[in-house]
Amino acid sequence: MSCPACGSVYYADSSPAVSALVTDGDGRILLARRAREPDAGLWDVPGGFLEEGEHPLDGLRRELLEETGVAALPGDFLGVFMDTYGDEPDANAVLNLVWEARLAPGELVPADDVAELRWFSREAIPPDHELAFRWIAPVLRSWGADP
Repeated sequence: MSCPACGSVYYADSSPAVSALVTDGDGRILLARRAREPDAGLWDVPGGFLEEGEHPLDGLRRELLEETGVAALPGDFLGVFMDTYGDEPDANAVLNLVWEARLAPGELVPADDVAELRWFSREAIPPDHELAFRWIAPVLRSWGADP
């Protein structure tokens, strides 16, 4: 898109976000119930949007601390997953950078935009209609199938 009056060109950019498949020593995954729209009440993986100029791993650590109250230890990078932030026709495109992670010892306290935190075994991952955002269900199904 261009601005004829100013001679500048503007690009529609995807918003960068970071997320983690947080696991524990028992092979469970931590999911966060969303407290806000979009997808309020559905299960999500912990994470969120990067701040301008923020390194993705710093953003991941910040988001996990904000949402769980516990410091995170990022692990392997799992990939990039595209989605939108909501289902409206003009919903913003999101570029999700996803890592594995563990949490340091501490008491989990849901905060920020999280209503509840819960550990799930591979066999007990919520059904797709209870999961937020389109990219999460296939990623969790893949994780759940790979012991």
